[in-house]
Amino acid sequence: MTQSNKISIWEKIGYGCGDAGTNIAWRTMSTFLMIFYIDVYGLPVAAAGVLLLVTRLSDGVTDVIMGIIGDRTQSSKGKFRPWILWTAIPFGLIMALTFTTPPFGLTGKLIYAYVTYILYTLVYTANNVPYGALMGVMTADEQERTSLSSFRFAGAYFGGILTQGLLIYLVLFFGNTEPSITVAKNSEKDFKVTVVASRDVDNAAITCKSGLSALFLMENDTLAPTSQVSFSMKEDSVYTFIVSDISALNANNIQCINQKEGYQNSVYLLSSLLVVFLLITFYSTKERVVMHKEQQGKVWDDIKDLLTNKPWLILLFVGFVFCIYNGIKQGVTVMYFKRYLNDEALSAAYMVVLLVVSGIAALLTSPLVKKFGKKNLFIYVMLFSAVCNALLYIAKPGDGTIIFCLGALSEFGAGIMPVLFFAMLGDCADFSEYQNGRRATGLIYSAGTFAFKFGGGIAGAIIGWVLSSYNYDGMDETTISGAIPAIIMLMSWVPAVILTVLGVTGLVLYPLSDSKLEKISKELEAQKA
Repeated sequence: MTQSNKISIWEKIGYGCGDAGTNIAWRTMSTFLMIFYIDVYGLPVAAAGVLLLVTRLSDGVTDVIMGIIGDRTQSSKGKFRPWILWTAIPFGLIMALTFTTPPFGLTGKLIYAYVTYILYTLVYTANNVPYGALMGVMTADEQERTSLSSFRFAGAYFGGILTQGLLIYLVLFFGNTEPSITVAKNSEKDFKVTVVASRDVDNAAITCKSGLSALFLMENDTLAPTSQVSFSMKEDSVYTFIVSDISALNANNIQCINQKEGYQNSVYLLSSLLVVFLLITFYSTKERVVMHKEQQGKVWDDIKDLLTNKPWLILLFVGFVFCIYNGIKQGVTVMYFKRYLNDEALSAAYMVVLLVVSGIAALLTSPLVKKFGKKNLFIYVMLFSAVCNALLYIAKPGDGTIIFCLGALSEFGAGIMPVLFFAMLGDCADFSEYQNGRRATGLIYSAGTFAFKFGGGIAGAIIGWVLSSYNYDGMDETTISGAIPAIIMLMSWVPAVILTVLGVTGLVLYPLSDSKLEKISKELEAQKA
């Protein structure tokens, strides 16, 4: 095996662009797909939860297969880089199709959702397993890999900022139905809003703009008023709403959105950015750690090595747990702001703040590792993040500052976790080479996408099951108030308990200490010499 250890700052930035691209897809799916499926696409909440779980469960095998394929890919561009090029355009295309709403009935929509989401997970695997493994062959230096991992997740959080900071506003921009709206005062806190539709919209949503809270009710409707009313509009038809619980209101305060069109066009734009970032990564990186043929084992030998690699098995479990933690938090955030705080657009600012904090945390990981070590730091940030997140349970709708502060503190710990996870996967690859004389980098790094997708699938299922137990129905506004306790639980203590009980326990058993890694590194260098 030959290698050069040091990597330029520009190549590190180029590598980070890859996760900026994939996180446009990942954050779009983890944050918006659930609410899109149940509030816009029209799937029952339980069916959406099962879809996410079943798809992710079946996806685990493909991660392992892709790791094996990547290790055995031979091209002039390397083992892993070519896959980033080959999958870039298909990745962007299938992401766009996943957020496209065809004019089908419920059965047709379910079939379409399963097909597009399964294809998405397959393309994601074909792209992200090689991308993760690429870090393991760009350098053999442990510290440089930690630095690369920091740049990777700084890029990931930048991609997340683009998605979570822009998507809601893009939906409002692309989904604007431009109706004629008039507002007349009925009483001190009661207004009559008249909407004349400019075109047909089968899934319009009327609500107040960000920063204002009011309750809407379609005139002559006997249901309870809600912060948002979804309805079908016909061109030139007139719709009247009674708006209460607000002292001042004018037509400029009202927004009427075509949710389907807004999501579709917004994701089309983000998908194009995804492709651009992936191409930057392909053209700016280089593979330096070259495996000799005698180090390439048979497939069964690689799998046997993997299943007897205790550090890898423990790390896989830990990654799975913190991905459930992050998946629940991300999957319920927009719903929490929309349904509990009555300010959906404010969630964009919240998610941007959290992603900025995550990016800072990622860049601080290397110096923190030098002070505490990877394993100890991982345990500390898990406990810190979980405690801060659990405290969100006491926050009320008017406690915006508290919610932002607790969320940011929790995210500082959560932002360090994936950086450590992927750096430690490289350590597991070193351990495998040290123990068996063989190195299956792609197979070992397949744990990354497996943990992220499987953990995200479990997170989606948990969200679906909890909301379903409280009878949440995104197409029926009358079910929302009764499901508020479930939304608060999912935003606060439920993910915190999972992370504390399972994640910390797993890390305590992780056997690769700093002294052990130093010994392994010296042994491998001696063998290569």
